[in-house]
Amino acid sequence: MTTGDDSLISHGPVIPQDATPVDDRERLRRWRLLLGSADAAGARLSPSDQAIDAALAALYDGDADGQPGGRGSSARQSGRSAGLGASAPKVARWLGDIRTYFPSTVVQVMQRDAIDRLNLRQLLLEPEMLESVEPDVHLVGTLLSLNHLMPETTKATARKVVARVVAEIEQRIANRTRAAVSGALNRAARTRRPRPRDIDWNRTIAANLSRYQPAHRTVIPERLIGYGRRQQVMARDLVLAIDQSGSMASSVVYASVFGAVLASIRSLRTSLVVFDTAVVDLTAQLSDPVDVLFGVQLGGGTDINKAIAYCQGLIKRPRDSIFVLISGIQEEMLARMADLHAAGVQVVALLALSDEGAPTFDASNATALAALGIPAFACTPDAFPDLLALAIDGGDIESWAHRNAQAAR
Repeated sequence: MTTGDDSLISHGPVIPQDATPVDDRERLRRWRLLLGSADAAGARLSPSDQAIDAALAALYDGDADGQPGGRGSSARQSGRSAGLGASAPKVARWLGDIRTYFPSTVVQVMQRDAIDRLNLRQLLLEPEMLESVEPDVHLVGTLLSLNHLMPETTKATARKVVARVVAEIEQRIANRTRAAVSGALNRAARTRRPRPRDIDWNRTIAANLSRYQPAHRTVIPERLIGYGRRQQVMARDLVLAIDQSGSMASSVVYASVFGAVLASIRSLRTSLVVFDTAVVDLTAQLSDPVDVLFGVQLGGGTDINKAIAYCQGLIKRPRDSIFVLISGIQEEMLARMADLHAAGVQVVALLALSDEGAPTFDASNATALAALGIPAFACTPDAFPDLLALAIDGGDIESWAHRNAQAAR
């Protein structure tokens, strides 16, 4: 939960979203809902507000000693217990209530807090409970971490939940990714010595307008621009390597969906590798991102050096290859990253591929990577298509990352 001067939970329907000035009664009501009964007892609540207050109290009120809770503090910092307990019927009713009172973005935050604060992971192994939750990327990460504990009856429901989130992400990113990447591949495939049937006359004329001959009323081209024979060759090879340790859950979800979308572009050969202390090549499952995600085992350590070594073996055409590593930075990876860069591979080091803000990382190792010409930065899913297009074009990724960081701030 976050607070402003006079606001309650972000964008909840209980707060008017117009520009009308807030009177003292409404301000008191908001603070009462925000802080709980002990902190603003003078405010009277309507029956609907009492129901909202009860839903908030079940999650955020009370501590281990029975003292009143403070809702304004962060759920992850307050250490308070709450009133839902581990009762599946209670939790199911509560999940239904919060979907009634709050928009889906707030529901997702409250579900995440409930899972963290009340240790409801065990309840997520019950199909009835999974059918009650509002699916989002964080829930998918939690389900994937529980994958090896799930009974078969729950896995079918879990796949449906994961499939809903995957479909939403794919709808959000698929068309833009295909357009950006295909456009870059088309530019990469153009040739300056085309066969007559491959000449792109519009681009050739535009590039040679300075060669117009008035006497002949025509352009005499100095250079020809043609279409490449894209149908017969792979224009670029892309290797995505994803750290599947627990802290990278959101990145794994987004990268898996991107991998499936990119695999559908015929002139791009896409490989997807996930790793912790072991390395698993999931390229064969790229036709179905849900299969990819259920092939992931979130958690455990990280042997990044072994993962990069495996990916080096996949790269057969260094100067036509792009290697995207989505992980933190470790010192032992620097030599292998330097080798890839020196061989002509376009190397991209992403600290995260998610909407979760700035990740933590080792600044000295990031500086060492930057010295090699490999900037390390976090990227949002919405910006990732442009990043890939720039990598295919051989553009300046460091400047692009800096511009995007400035725009985000």
